Amino acid sequence: MKKILIFRTHLLPYSETFILAQASNLEHWSATLLGEIQLCKGLPLDGLTVETLLESEAAHAALSMQRALNDYVQTSLLSRADGYKDVGFSLIHAHFAIDGLRVYPLAKKMNVPLIITLHGYDINIYKEWWHNGSGGRSMASYPERLIALAKEENIHFLAVSEAIKNRAIEYGLPEEKLKVSYIGVDCEQFKPSDIAMSERRQVLFIGRLVEKKGCQYLLAAFCKIQEKFRNIKLVVAGSGPQEAMLKNFAIEHKIRVEFLGALGREEIQQELSKSRVLCLPSITAENGDAEGLPIVVLEAQSCGVPVITSARGGATEGIVNGVTGYSHKEKDIDEISMLLDRVLADHELSEKLGTNAREHILKNMNSKNCMQRLESIYDQTYYASCID
Repeated sequence: MKKILIFRTHLLPYSETFILAQASNLEHWSATLLGEIQLCKGLPLDGLTVETLLESEAAHAALSMQRALNDYVQTSLLSRADGYKDVGFSLIHAHFAIDGLRVYPLAKKMNVPLIITLHGYDINIYKEWWHNGSGGRSMASYPERLIALAKEENIHFLAVSEAIKNRAIEYGLPEEKLKVSYIGVDCEQFKPSDIAMSERRQVLFIGRLVEKKGCQYLLAAFCKIQEKFRNIKLVVAGSGPQEAMLKNFAIEHKIRVEFLGALGREEIQQELSKSRVLCLPSITAENGDAEGLPIVVLEAQSCGVPVITSARGGATEGIVNGVTGYSHKEKDIDEISMLLDRVLADHELSEKLGTNAREHILKNMNSKNCMQRLESIYDQTYYASCID
């Protein structure tokens, strides 16, 4: 069985279950997760081979404070190159372009292909934001470094949606080095519940409470219709820097909403099973950051839950507008409230949308099919490098 290193600086935040799922479900490749640190409060990585460059988050923080982290990481990575080559690692797969830049020297020294998955912020944020130092002084030249990296041999990019692929081309990455590889969803894990739509009493939001998720627009939209649907509440699952602001907004406007904080996979499934609709009113943040194809859009539909969203990839690829849910313009509170009203008022419509949603995911976004495509890309990339 061929071996692959999957690189992510921090192993692994709860928001990155897709990386864990990919590493765990490979059939023809054996994965080792490689990172700078393993997060104490991160995803459990039981059953996987994990290697870290630093023993603790404290050590990572100390080196960062001393501005010695980058040098340490590069020295540590390069010192492992011969050993990794000897045991037969044939590919490196980095998630997010920033991580790709981080691990590239290792791939170059090992003389193995590097595949980089572009997820969203790593390609959507405006170049000027990086140039003015908003991402840190060491990242000011990130756009130019990424474009230069793309010109190197043995570098390949995967985009999680067509929207991200198109944005990457606009950014300056060569189209011939870009392929779309959907993350997909486990349709056996995320499946419809027995609770009828007419018995479901909540509108659900799932996501980090950050600007690009647009949760404040959902709060404002729900506020407009909550008197009409007095037996329905809004449920917000997630945490983040906007949490206090959103809670204050809800109190000020007397919105019927429950904030649950960040949830694990099983808890998300439970909330989806009780929800009439998932609403993700994503926006383009001030710095250009925007959604790729949010995995929760796929998970909800796999559970037979209709989706209302403005997420770039979600609205154009993740759902079928008018068939599995509805897309809307960014920041359009009136349109969001109108679409919520439509789904909440018509039990038969919500049932039909949910049924269509499940069929759409089974056919197009089933993780089994997506994993087969990913492994096929691994194989093609590896064998092409052998010929070269």
